[in-house]
Amino acid sequence: MIEVCTVGGYNEVGKNCTAVRVDDEVIIFDLGLHMEIYVRYTDDEDVVDFSPKKLTSIGAVPDLAIIEDWKQKVVAIIPTHAHLDHIGAIPFLAGKYSAPVICTPYSKAVLSAILKDNDMRLRNDIIAVNPNASYTLSKNLTVEFIHVTHSVPQTVMVALHTKYGTVIYANDYKFDNTPTLGKAPNYERLRELGDKGVKCLIVDSLYSTSHTKTPSEAVAREMLKDVLLGVDSKDKAVIVSTFSSHLARIKTIIELGKKMNRSVILLGRSLGKYVLAGQDTNIIHFEGEAEIVRYREKVAKKLRKIKQQKGKYLIICTGHQGEPKSVLSRMVNGEYDFRLEKGDHVVFSCTVIPSEVNILNRHLVEDKLMKSGVRIFRDIHVSGHGAREDLRDLLGMVKPEHIIPSHGGPDRVEGAVQLATELGYKEGKTLHSMKDGKRLVL
Repeated sequence: MIEVCTVGGYNEVGKNCTAVRVDDEVIIFDLGLHMEIYVRYTDDEDVVDFSPKKLTSIGAVPDLAIIEDWKQKVVAIIPTHAHLDHIGAIPFLAGKYSAPVICTPYSKAVLSAILKDNDMRLRNDIIAVNPNASYTLSKNLTVEFIHVTHSVPQTVMVALHTKYGTVIYANDYKFDNTPTLGKAPNYERLRELGDKGVKCLIVDSLYSTSHTKTPSEAVAREMLKDVLLGVDSKDKAVIVSTFSSHLARIKTIIELGKKMNRSVILLGRSLGKYVLAGQDTNIIHFEGEAEIVRYREKVAKKLRKIKQQKGKYLIICTGHQGEPKSVLSRMVNGEYDFRLEKGDHVVFSCTVIPSEVNILNRHLVEDKLMKSGVRIFRDIHVSGHGAREDLRDLLGMVKPEHIIPSHGGPDRVEGAVQLATELGYKEGKTLHSMKDGKRLVL
């Protein structure tokens, strides 16, 4: 028997977690943070309680009490990629289970860096499995990592092979045929699994209401090229802020910075964490191409050094969502001896994640920038999530018997439900709209 429990990420965007029980064995897919709640909580300098009980009570991590009766059956914790809404709760919650964490080498490197930075230890083994490879969990269960593209390296869809059929956990993905880092998705394997028969597809539906195909990262590269090379920035500061985990985007910005004849500096702790993990796993090689400055005191020292020659540098820094503790926010608020002045450029290579906190924080940063006469370039970005037509293509390849839309509440998965219905799936029979804490026997 296969039973699915949608632990987290089905009422909200964040704290992704899905447990699948196959007879007497349970696999936990993803164990992530609710980033808005977690950031709001940790912005309080007096916070000292990071216990699982406290983090669960405020809604920052998945509520694993939902599967307490499965505790002794858990054989593996498998995050699909290195974003914090998928791996961020592992340091706090994984120790509840006598089971290994199985992930890609890059996800392992990021997770190890998080543990080291926070002086935490994990009692669970962390096992690295390459994309497009398989790992045997037991005599009855095998997991297969299928390479797909996303906004962080080594993202995979996980195929759980059982005697009852295959369950595919596809959270998150996009179909990028011309990625700027790494290979295109493994369409061939997805079609092979579809031809053999897929019991259930648990699938990212975050942008399923968007009637389009998500553009390639190559499009974002051209957008950045247009802004960085096509706008006069002589003797002006040029600052770009993007997602710290988006190594493909950072690679593009560094390459363009070199074409601008500027020295590239990466400022911020999270940027250093993800970039160094990428170098440790041989995904990227920025040595000699860019300088990484991670900690606040060293960031301040570096900015003091370059303030008189800011036209010679391109700065990549944290702060794309206006986070109060980020390098960009501290810069705007005058906490560094580095002033942004009239005519300087700030490029937001991202979109604002649509939460009340993020919208407010970005507004505050942009308002101060505009009052200083800084030129702002917004939304120089393409998403890492597939849209409705990507989902249509995925369904056509894997042809699942059952579909469970994931990664958001009813407003987010509405498009997936409409599309599946259009394709002949029946709500409550082969199409299952789930909420946090619900169970479904297939």
